[in-house]
Amino acid sequence: MQMNYKITFRDAGIVIKVPMGKTILESALGQGINLPHGCKSGNCGACKSILHTGDIEMSPYSKYALTGEEKNRNLFLPCRSVPWSDCEISLIDDDEAVVHASRLLECEVTDLIQATHDIRIIKMKILAGGPYNFSAGQYASITFSGLPPRDYSMANMPSSKILEFHIRLVPDGAVTPYVQNELNIGDIIRVQGPYGTAYLRENHKGPIIAAAGGSGLAPIKSILEVALSSKTKQPITFYFGARDERDLYLENAINSLTKSHKNFSFIPVLSEAKGSSTRRVGLLADAIAKDFQNLDGCKAYLAGPPIMVESTVKKLEGLGIQRVDCHADAFYTEADKKGLEEK
Repeated sequence: MQMNYKITFRDAGIVIKVPMGKTILESALGQGINLPHGCKSGNCGACKSILHTGDIEMSPYSKYALTGEEKNRNLFLPCRSVPWSDCEISLIDDDEAVVHASRLLECEVTDLIQATHDIRIIKMKILAGGPYNFSAGQYASITFSGLPPRDYSMANMPSSKILEFHIRLVPDGAVTPYVQNELNIGDIIRVQGPYGTAYLRENHKGPIIAAAGGSGLAPIKSILEVALSSKTKQPITFYFGARDERDLYLENAINSLTKSHKNFSFIPVLSEAKGSSTRRVGLLADAIAKDFQNLDGCKAYLAGPPIMVESTVKKLEGLGIQRVDCHADAFYTEADKKGLEEK
């Protein structure tokens, strides 16, 4: 007879049974409880919860998704947690928590734009499965031509009828070489979502710091366009990190926003500039630290490579931004995730 552990959600009136060896998130979803979640592999932190009583064992996870300090405060990741006793848990309160209906969409590619040598912008219209509602900064799971699904952020405003994704080539990847070299206008794509918690908190009226590296521009573009469309007066500063000039893209579109919104500033930063450059040069996190001494009361939105996201979050915390006000989406490749699993 299989042993089950009882997991009680404090203040929610929900009790689930988790079979021995199964994770709390896996069991909750299987029993129709739609817990907040994203990657399901300990990388994003979207499912982060509080353990009040009981014993759990967590499989390896990213230190970005759950810091040592958070673990010491009894926070844990249900997607990586197997219970070894009955437990009492609760979700983390978020005064701007949003829940959108999960949709499985059939889409048609309408445009392909080679934004840089290794980033392709894919635009598509929804043929079936809509309406598709999401919050700026969220992502979807996309399946191309029977290939394994991959997660990519929406770059368009939620009000747009055309979905936009920015996909960077991973040379040895199982999916992105196809997207770069074989995907054509008219192809049918499956999109499922939305997911993620690094979305724009529209009730926040204080200053905003946004930071993107590479194709991390996608969710930040959506966030910036929504925030600026509200005609808010709050200062918004956007740092875009790239290796060299050839890795910058959509610069004219972003500069046009600075001309039409006096409260918006755009600062490109090159980490590996070849030759002399009129750009800011160095690490994106260091550029922010040079420009600000105190960011208390700000919210930060970050997306891009894990090392960039993690180093920038750490720098922002040193400048006074609370961890809870850093809404970040680290773009882990499948190789990154596999490496984490093998630790």
